[in-house]
Amino acid sequence: MFELAWPWVWLLLPLPWLLRWLLPVSESGDAALKVGFLAELEAIAGRRAAIALPGWRQQLPYLLIWLLLVFAAARPQWLGEPLPLPTNGRDLLLAVDVSGSMDYPDMQWQGEEVSRLELVKHLLGDFIAERRGDRVGLILFGSKAYLQAPLTFDRQTVRTWLDEAVIGIAGNNTALGDAIGLAVKRLRERPAKSRVLVLITDGANNGGEVEPLLAARLAAAAGVKVHIIGIGAEASDSTLNRFGFNPGGDLDETTLRAIAHETGGEYFRARTHEELEAVGTTLDQLEPAAQQPAQARVATALYAWPLATALLFSWLLVARSIWPLSLRQLGRRSTPS
Repeated sequence: MFELAWPWVWLLLPLPWLLRWLLPVSESGDAALKVGFLAELEAIAGRRAAIALPGWRQQLPYLLIWLLLVFAAARPQWLGEPLPLPTNGRDLLLAVDVSGSMDYPDMQWQGEEVSRLELVKHLLGDFIAERRGDRVGLILFGSKAYLQAPLTFDRQTVRTWLDEAVIGIAGNNTALGDAIGLAVKRLRERPAKSRVLVLITDGANNGGEVEPLLAARLAAAAGVKVHIIGIGAEASDSTLNRFGFNPGGDLDETTLRAIAHETGGEYFRARTHEELEAVGTTLDQLEPAAQQPAQARVATALYAWPLATALLFSWLLVARSIWPLSLRQLGRRSTPS
């Protein structure tokens, strides 16, 4: 099917005539007879002197070139037959806790101590990269919840935004209910079987406007399944001596399990990077959801043809104006003095 991508460009068609009418006549530079009493002659004749314009045959090549240029600028293209796009996949929203407690360096990664958020970035980044065919979005939450990346097939950008997340960017508290509520708002327009939220936190709800269990009931009513990952090392003598308290003691597993159960999801406990990797493998077993069918047409650009034709006609006009001059100069050189 033929179509013009930018049909509004045809509004520029009368532009040369408008410019000729609006702009003053330019001096040609050729010798001319100037009549000082032209105004008196026009008054006697009762009309203004007409400016001789080229005839339509002389203007026709330039008109054709301008039509070709406008046609090329309108982006003519040929659309092929509709082709189905692969639509099997999931809509995954990832909600990551960036509160102050996620800065505790009680996790291990490749033999080094790292903070909880750094470990999440390492392992969840790989999880995002492997979601081929899925739409992935990112929520960061602390005292408030923010949609950092809407659902998109651009997994690399989502991973980049996760890598750039810093502790305290959304406040130092933990608003679990607000994060779930924001996810429900973003997922409720999606097909019922693909409404999935994966929430990663290390604490208990101590901020926000929405109670976590109320948000869980709203998620269940909207068909949003919430999987929760509780992250943080178990209490040990080394962690107690280093921090002076148990950094994993704030994890409210009772509420987190209740949220997952209410929405039909699962609760996972990740004390080490091995357990967090195992959680990612488990989540990878989610069944793909059949989304709304999508189609696309392959567009073949055709603007090069009228553009090349206009360029060819321009060359011919230049050659026609230069060729007689070259012949005259050649004749003068060949004439004996």
